[in-house]
Amino acid sequence: MRILFGLCALAAAACTPAERPVASASSAGEVELWLTLPDQSALLARQPSLRFGAGRGAGTVITVDSEQRYQRMVGFGAAITDASAYLIQQRMNSAQREALLRELFGPAPGIGFAFTRVTVGGSDFSRSHYSYDDMPKGETDPALARFSIAPTKIDVLPTVRAARAVNPKLALMISPWSAPGWMKTSDSLVRGTMREEAYVPFAAYLRRTAQEFAAEVGPVDYLSIQNEPDFEPEDYPGMRLSSAQRARIIGDHVGPEFARAGLKTKILDWDHNWDKPEQPLGVLADPAAARHVSGIAWHCYAGDVVAQSKVRDQHPDKDVFFTECSGGEWSKAWPDSWAWTVRTLVIGAPRNWARGVLLWNLALDEKYGPHLGGCGNCRGVVTIDSATGAVTRNPEYYALGHASRFVKPGAWRIASTSEAGGIETVAYRNPDGSCVLLAFNASAAAKEMTLGTEGRHFAYILAPNAAATFRWRGSR
Repeated sequence: MRILFGLCALAAAACTPAERPVASASSAGEVELWLTLPDQSALLARQPSLRFGAGRGAGTVITVDSEQRYQRMVGFGAAITDASAYLIQQRMNSAQREALLRELFGPAPGIGFAFTRVTVGGSDFSRSHYSYDDMPKGETDPALARFSIAPTKIDVLPTVRAARAVNPKLALMISPWSAPGWMKTSDSLVRGTMREEAYVPFAAYLRRTAQEFAAEVGPVDYLSIQNEPDFEPEDYPGMRLSSAQRARIIGDHVGPEFARAGLKTKILDWDHNWDKPEQPLGVLADPAAARHVSGIAWHCYAGDVVAQSKVRDQHPDKDVFFTECSGGEWSKAWPDSWAWTVRTLVIGAPRNWARGVLLWNLALDEKYGPHLGGCGNCRGVVTIDSATGAVTRNPEYYALGHASRFVKPGAWRIASTSEAGGIETVAYRNPDGSCVLLAFNASAAAKEMTLGTEGRHFAYILAPNAAATFRWRGSR
């Protein structure tokens, strides 16, 4: 029952049968297996199935307990930024576009993304900086007479609509990078904070955005009122909002505004890094704000993923989401970015209560754009050649795919033992009763793992910096 990773690494084509649809495992004793090796000889590649044997097994055992449940999953995915949508709509032909969206959002052989994020107005990954209510300097529009989501109807919303046609369960989050400039102390999309007199029109601005998006593409499931509110970028839209400001805006304005409109969009606070948990804790300490905050959203660029658990431990009634991280050329793609993304985000974020995991740009071009300001060497989940429409799948694609293809919306994260610096794991039970274990070998040498669950076990030898997804039919 011990399958050596080297056999398939040496002859990947011979050892990888044709992809089968991902549904329930074909028999109660079968364990289906997909593998990615850091030398890229296997990339989310189907391997010969294993079989359970009776008993616990020998050696170090990873125990999976499907009866011990944690959070229920929304899904995995990446942001449909202006840049991503532009490339998909304007730099691919219809056949290429349809194929890519089915691959990203569809069931196997697609990777089943079930969660995405869209910017409210422009970001650094837009070809221009804009809001939905721009005014000349010195002029204001408190009645929102000039409000229009027309810019996002060109590329972004058609891409979201097409993705939801492929995956009707696709959850949508929206986040502004800045309020309209006239609402801010800077009178600009760049830098500044919000004027107090703008709190009322800002709540209406977000409400109208959610309503008009919903009319175009279906419900907006989640909203954060500000992306990265503790940061003022120098060359692209941003806005600083303290925890006290966010508490007042949410508690006194946005929350009540959405409630009056009958919107079911859930409000997430923070949408920023792990290094300042005191920021969301400050918002949740305000009773009026806490009443309207459904959960906390986190980014990866500073701090440690365990911050997610530290806040949730104090507020177990609030959801946790991981909503942004980007790969980029500052780190070697294989194995460095690959290993970090699997360990920290795809395994670590759910183990610290994340119901959803989002990376940043779904797609960028060969020049890491288009972008206007901000990051000049960020990497998309896929790269789209701006001249030909050809697609390159990056390490982040395979990292997410090891979870997104197999973990369905509504799956429960279940208990699994995990060895820091060794075999690190996360496990799930899907609504159809199938169980999924994602395992990553973080050690410098190949390691044998024995998985034990429900009185049975199997053994497998996993290469260093390799990830394996195992799926089987649960008996309970």
